[in-house]
Amino acid sequence: MGLDSPTTQSRLAAAYAGAGERERALAILTQLQAGKSTVSPTELAIPYAALGEKEQAFASLEQAHASHDPQLQLIGVVPAFDPLRADPRFKELVRRVGLNP
Repeated sequence: MGLDSPTTQSRLAAAYAGAGERERALAILTQLQAGKSTVSPTELAIPYAALGEKEQAFASLEQAHASHDPQLQLIGVVPAFDPLRADPRFKELVRRVGLNP
């Protein structure tokens, strides 16, 4: 996984968001969405969650669910989704993905 990979860039955007560098995080998100590489909707949800943009994060996660994104199986354990865990929509998504009995 290189420094320019969508996964790395997604995590970098989340790190910038966590450091209060909102504009840098948004700039990376814009590049990811306009980029030539295919970006997992699950990966896009990570910086949105870090930015506190819950509606966009859930929209990305719903898109991931609809497209059967294999990375969605990690939402139960990836700490980047911690800001969303208390939301009933997250719990319902985890149930629909089949990660919660």
